[in-house]
Amino acid sequence: MDLKDIKAIIDLMRKNSISEFELEKEGFKVRLKRGLQGGGGGAALEDAPQPAGVPMIQAAPAPAAPALMAPAPKSTGDAEIKSPMIGTFYLSPSPESAPYVAVGTEVGPDTVVCIIEAMKVMNEIKAEVKGVITQVVAENTKPVEFGQPLFRIRPT
Repeated sequence: MDLKDIKAIIDLMRKNSISEFELEKEGFKVRLKRGLQGGGGGAALEDAPQPAGVPMIQAAPAPAAPALMAPAPKSTGDAEIKSPMIGTFYLSPSPESAPYVAVGTEVGPDTVVCIIEAMKVMNEIKAEVKGVITQVVAENTKPVEFGQPLFRIRPT
C-alpha cells in the first residue's frame, strides 16, 4: 500500500462520513480515525505499536467532512425510518425489479421498504410503523450509516 492508496481511503472516509478505518494485510497495518483530539474533523493514524519493519504512515489532516446528504425540511408530524446498520442501501431486491416503496406508498409495520447489504448479507428493512412514505432520503446503491434517515413517513 502506498501513499496514493491511503489518500484514496481518506477521501472515501470524508465523502461517506466514515469515522474509523482499519486494514491489516501481510504484516502491514493501518488504522485511520477522524475527529481525534477535540473533534477537529481531521484524519490521523492512531498511534499503535508497530512490528519492526512495518512502515508507520502519518496521514495529512483533512478538512471536516460535509454531511452525506443535506437534511430536507420535515413535514409536520413526519416520522423517519432510520438505518439499523451500516451498509449499502437498495430500494429494490434486484436492479431489474421495481422499488419496494415510493413516495405516496402506504406501508404497514411489516412492510419491507428496502434492503441494506452488510458483509454480503441482504437485510430486509421493515417500516415498523403504519403510514404513507413522504420522502426517500437515502440514495439507491449508496452507503448508509447507523441511524441515518432512509425514509420520511406520515403516520396514519
